[in-house]
Amino acid sequence: MKKIVKKWAAGVLAALLTMIFAVPGAAAISPSSPNQYPGIDVSSYQGDIDFAAVRAAGIQVVYIRSSVGSGFVDATFAQNYQRAKAAGLQVGFYHYVTARSEAEARQQAQFFVSTISGTQPDCRLAMDFESFGDLSVAQINAIGQAFIQTVAELSGKEVVLYSNAYTARTVWSPQLAASYPLWVAHYGVDAPGDSGAWQSWVGWQYTSTGSVPGISGNVDRDRFTDGILLSGSSIIPDPGLPEEVHDTCDYTVQPGDTVWGIARYFGTTVACIAEINGLQDPSLIYPGQVLRILCEGGGTGSGGSGTYTVQAGDTLWDIARYYGTTVSALAATNGIEDPSLIFPGQVLIIPGGGTGSIGNGYYTIVWGDTLWDLARRFGTTVSYLAELNGIQDPNLIYAGETIRI
Repeated sequence: MKKIVKKWAAGVLAALLTMIFAVPGAAAISPSSPNQYPGIDVSSYQGDIDFAAVRAAGIQVVYIRSSVGSGFVDATFAQNYQRAKAAGLQVGFYHYVTARSEAEARQQAQFFVSTISGTQPDCRLAMDFESFGDLSVAQINAIGQAFIQTVAELSGKEVVLYSNAYTARTVWSPQLAASYPLWVAHYGVDAPGDSGAWQSWVGWQYTSTGSVPGISGNVDRDRFTDGILLSGSSIIPDPGLPEEVHDTCDYTVQPGDTVWGIARYFGTTVACIAEINGLQDPSLIYPGQVLRILCEGGGTGSGGSGTYTVQAGDTLWDIARYYGTTVSALAATNGIEDPSLIFPGQVLIIPGGGTGSIGNGYYTIVWGDTLWDLARRFGTTVSYLAELNGIQDPNLIYAGETIRI
């Protein structure tokens, strides 16, 4: 009798654990066709790419980041396009959307099409809209619809929506799903999970830490179907640039942001951002605030290569954590006897050159980070970061690991 009770209790416990830890929306979606093509997507993060070696390794499709927001052109966009085409790869472009209104979405769509004008892509133009701040679901869908529709009208090309499976399931509307196919990001799985109204995918980004000959470091790996290809190949017309996008882009402040962190991300300086936006005190910014960013350089001031100018509120521990170094290394390099005594305006030499730990949608984890801290810092959720990066246990992340944000 005791054995029967124990077996019954064990069965009940197992059922409860299954209910508690089951991942919602685990049903897989299928490719839109049986024909699949190995692919990658790249940006300036990958640096100088040997596309002949990439093609020789079996890659057939490459998506290239062309632009971000309202005025930022990827530094490697032109050379990536020319070299990929010369190597015989099928080429597509994606734009990272930062719009916070439908009007801004249409402006960014025009900037995207203007940036890629004169090229002849083989694949659908892609919208990458994944950082939403405090926008409502209705606002997100309206902005996404405005961007995609404007891109299609101005370019005369079909469009694909890029999204992780979680956002596809919880944010994007059935109306968008009915009109535009899905390029889904879902890591660490045998097939993409439940993606809401989409029943199939034309692209599947299955890892952000892929390795391909011809590329130094990690690269996103993808599989694409026939559905990613354009129905016809022709040159993108030039709709002209929208107003006031030639040298700046917009950034909407997220919870946990600092002007220092934003400056490092965009490769500009605190002083430059403060001057453009009339910030009397750069330490006082708030979520939802839209900052104009000089995206193509030209600023002078705090952020020289390998150095950092201390801002009000900084601690040596914070600076060390951001640059992936240690307090003792910073103190020794800069002759600081008391690490608790640093002052605004002080210029620090960063050991190892100080390239920073975030760039182009990636973050390199440093000692002391938690996924909760990172989610709060970048205005997202733990579940989103875990799903996007295939993290089974959100409590287990490691210093030196690079994740997608």
